[in-house]
Amino acid sequence: MNEDVKAITMGLFTLAVLVLVGSFSFRTDKVNAADHTEVMATFGKINGLSVGDEVRMSGIKIGEVSKVTLTDKYQARVRLKLDTGIQIPTDTAVAIHTESIFGSKYVTFSPGAEEEYMETGDTFDFAQSSVDVQEIMDLIIGQAKANRDKIQKQLEALKK
Repeated sequence: MNEDVKAITMGLFTLAVLVLVGSFSFRTDKVNAADHTEVMATFGKINGLSVGDEVRMSGIKIGEVSKVTLTDKYQARVRLKLDTGIQIPTDTAVAIHTESIFGSKYVTFSPGAEEEYMETGDTFDFAQSSVDVQEIMDLIIGQAKANRDKIQKQLEALKK
């Protein structure tokens, strides 16, 4: 009977340790809540920005996009999860940039000079929407065609 009591005690102790370790590993929401600051930005258009895309300052990743929703005024509301310890002045401008012509999107900050800093739940006052690469390409092609037509007319005038 003495051996049975030792085995049961050891089994209960092992079970208690496993439950304790398991509870720490599944408490990510409460642990991570203090590890970041969440701020908001509202854009006219975001053109492919999605949850998980990077937030950068001076080219360094300082967070990520955590949620994208549509406002009642049909604008894109973007929640940004920033690393702890990053102080963002309240007059900082936020913009959506593209890695390259066809690359991924990311959010970037241009810090202001205020001595007050953004806190969880704050919204940026200055937000620049995403530039639509297709619109720019269409403008360039349209301008090139117009220039070509002008040159052809000038050449025809010179031939006469």
